[in-house]
Order: sequence, then structure tokens, then C-alpha cells
Amino acid sequence: MSSITKVYGNGQVALRDFTGTIGSRRATVLGRNGAGKTTLLRILSTQLKPTKGSASINGYDVISEARKVRELVCSIPQEAQTAGMASPYEHVFMYLVARGFSFSEASAAARKALKELDLGDFMDRPTDELSGGMKRKVFVAMALASNAEVIFLDEPTVGLDPISRLSVWQAIRSLDSQIILTTHYMEEAAALSDEILLVDKGRLVVKGTADELLRPLKGKVRVEGVGDIRIGGISISYVDESKASEFVGRAVIRPVGLEDVMITMGAAPEDAMPEDTGTKGGRAKWRVR
Repeated sequence: MSSITKVYGNGQVALRDFTGTIGSRRATVLGRNGAGKTTLLRILSTQLKPTKGSASINGYDVISEARKVRELVCSIPQEAQTAGMASPYEHVFMYLVARGFSFSEASAAARKALKELDLGDFMDRPTDELSGGMKRKVFVAMALASNAEVIFLDEPTVGLDPISRLSVWQAIRSLDSQIILTTHYMEEAAALSDEILLVDKGRLVVKGTADELLRPLKGKVRVEGVGDIRIGGISISYVDESKASEFVGRAVIRPVGLEDVMITMGAAPEDAMPEDTGTKGGRAKWRVR
């Protein structure tokens, strides 16, 4: 990806000179709402053209060779909706036939994927009788059964209960495809990713493994109630674990995770704005609007 910029018709800038590579088997794009995650996936999967810049999938240009790219990829958007009376089996079967599977191949692959996602007992029911979480799993089953070289999953487990989420995680881990997903679940990003891309305001902020991104916070804890970072009316600071006892009784103390990488590297919630463009003590300073 090189200098990808996307400006929508209303003037909204979703991506700003986004430049980077995704070379790992499983990658997660993290960022707050409106950071540009979905726009990036739509461009890479040929659903949307960038305003400028270029990108390629396995050597094929996503603009000039879009048809070839589509043969290689599968994309499940977060806004996907099931079709009324069609069953989960019919959804997956028809999708696979449209991708070029034979009827027998599509049938076998559809049943296998649905069973892996614990939908075996529901595969012949109308999808409008299923819960929202089950409907979401139908789309994940499409991706799992597709045998695509690259699979884009935009918030694949949104709305799922914890047990269903674990079954989706296991299914994703079993795939040989390259997986590129977005999520707002930090534990999901850590569990599924060989590589994490943190995006903020349409730009790539940092990229690395979960351990690499957490390295600057090694030996720290998050203290809520004291500090120079303010988000939603909460003061936050990061202190050495050895000093955490000083805050007992007057602040909430939490272990650090990927959420803290987002906070300290600039991808703070929408009710926070940077006080300045620099950093102090290795972390960005924020003020409430």
C-alpha cells in the first residue's frame, strides 16, 4: 500500500496517505470508530476505489487488476445482512457456487463450515428465526468455506456471546488463508494476530506483534483517577508496577493491554483531543472537548 487516500463526496477524509505492508498470515487492523479501518478493507478487497494511491494483493493491483484480485479474496463486511427465509446452508451453498464451486463441493464445504461454527443443528432453519449472533456466524461460515487466498473480516464476532466468539476464533486459526480483520475486542486482536496495525485519523500509526506494541509499557500498570491523560472525564497515568501500591484506595489500578497502546499512541476515544503535537514522558497528552 502506498499513499492511499480516500476522500468521500461529502469531503470526509477516511484515509490520508496510508502507506504500509501486511505480510503476516493473520493481521488485525485496530483503531477507534472512524479511523479508516473499514475503508481500508473495502479498498483492498476492490469494493471501493481510492482517491489516490495504490495497493496490491499477492502482486495484483487492486484497481487495474480488480477482477483477478476478486478471484483471490473473500470479504465479509460488518453491515452484511441475511436474506429472510433462506437457511444458513442455502446462504453458504449459494455463495460458494457463485465463487465457482461445483454443487457437490459447495454442499460439502458449506456443511463442514457450519458445523465448525456450531450451526449444524440450525443449518436448515430460515435465518430470520435465528439470533443476531447466529446470523453473523453464517457470514463467517461463508468466509471459512471459501478457500480464498486472502480473507477480509470486518468485525467478524460483533454481537456474538463469549462461547460463540471462541468457536469463531478456533475456526479462524484453522484456516490456511491469509486473514485480515478489524475488531474492537482487544483480546481478540491479541489472540488472533501475528501482526497488528494501529490506525488513527486515516494513517498507520504503528505496526507490530502484540508483544512488540506492548514493549514500551512493560512493567507498567494503568492508574485510573490520577494522571495527565484525560478521556471521558477520567484521568489516566501509567506507573511502574512497584509504585502501584501508592494509589490503592484513591484510584483504580489495571494491567496494561492493547487498549493502552491505543491510548498512549494517539488513538484515543472521540471525546479526547491532543493538547499539542508532541509527547511528554513518552505518551501523548489529551484534553476533553
